[in-house]
Amino acid sequence: MSSRQRLSICYAAPGQNLLPSAGPTRNVLNVANALSQWADVTVAFRSVWETVNADKYKVIAIEPHPVMSINRKDDNATRGFYPLQHLSYCRTLRSFSQQASSYDVVLEKGWRLSGYLLDGFRRRGIPGILLENDVRLWSEPLTNIRAMAKYILHSTAHRVASRCSRRASAVIAETAELKTMLVEHRRLRPEQIEVVGLGVDHTLFCPMVQRSARESLQLCPDAILLLYVGGMDEYHDLEPVIEAMGAVKQPLVELHVVGDGEYRERCEAKARRDKVSARFHGHVPHSKLPQYIGAADLCIAPYRTSACHNGIIPFSTLKIPEYMACGRPVVSVPSGSIERLIEHGVSGFLFSNEVSAWTSFLKTLPSREQLGQMGAAAAQAVDSVSWEKTAMRYLQVCERLIA
Repeated sequence: MSSRQRLSICYAAPGQNLLPSAGPTRNVLNVANALSQWADVTVAFRSVWETVNADKYKVIAIEPHPVMSINRKDDNATRGFYPLQHLSYCRTLRSFSQQASSYDVVLEKGWRLSGYLLDGFRRRGIPGILLENDVRLWSEPLTNIRAMAKYILHSTAHRVASRCSRRASAVIAETAELKTMLVEHRRLRPEQIEVVGLGVDHTLFCPMVQRSARESLQLCPDAILLLYVGGMDEYHDLEPVIEAMGAVKQPLVELHVVGDGEYRERCEAKARRDKVSARFHGHVPHSKLPQYIGAADLCIAPYRTSACHNGIIPFSTLKIPEYMACGRPVVSVPSGSIERLIEHGVSGFLFSNEVSAWTSFLKTLPSREQLGQMGAAAAQAVDSVSWEKTAMRYLQVCERLIA
């Protein structure tokens, strides 16, 4: 790569605020860090809430002083936006695109108005790549005026995203399932889309001695510890495993949850009501996540498939390969790219995220020794997955556009 001319790349995430503890933020920063080996990278979030160690790339804010007050536990930069606020932010994005002469290529992380920022740069002659991680489709019943108003806004955003996505110089989808959805629902051309998965930071997420991890976190040395890391929202449903643990009543099985979200309160209430041994740790520093994973016997990724179109998980999950890189087996659902990550009975378990399935599983829960062996297989399965490979694929698309 050293013989190539270094490109100037802007990696923009207009739908995100920089919140280092959030998975989407880590996704962007990990790619930027790897990509900076071969290009001059500027990362642009809507706003920057916390500083990060970014000596290899530059971090800027699209809107340095946001007008509205935002819940800083959530990195979604447009949650709660009203139509006029969206229009105002779109004008800000158009102004931001006037920096076109500073960059050779622009990457835009998918959001509610995917491709809108790229369209501004396109008008100034700068090629752009949309990095899409989801296709947001309407799934709520239209039972009242408020729901109808939300549907109209959703439909408008979908039309804007579809039109702008089709104008992008190229599109990168995180999974093959997502590529299919982009073709079907946004009418993108299949040849316009490349599939590039996410990576893993193996310098941070790597196997460690379980006993040492538990001692440092003051966790029970003898319990079978189930761990969930991430948000508690419409896509992630902890209630079935909590209810199953309440029914099975195994005294040496504990559930630990690292993260936050709109459904946390009701999950905690359910755990108390069902008398489940569960501990909700809330947000922890990103650098400590591997310790919690290392302390676990089994990690879980309980996705709610009913929240996704046709019950298929279209996005590439970040938590599962990070769990596996730490040498821990994973329980998740048999859907989308997850089926290609986890080998059932070898590196983890695949079954529906339902109370009955969790109850059956907990009644025949493998021993800690068996789970340890599966963890070694999990680490080996993701050994070749890296952010460097992801960034290299992105760079190849960039170079092809400006050749």
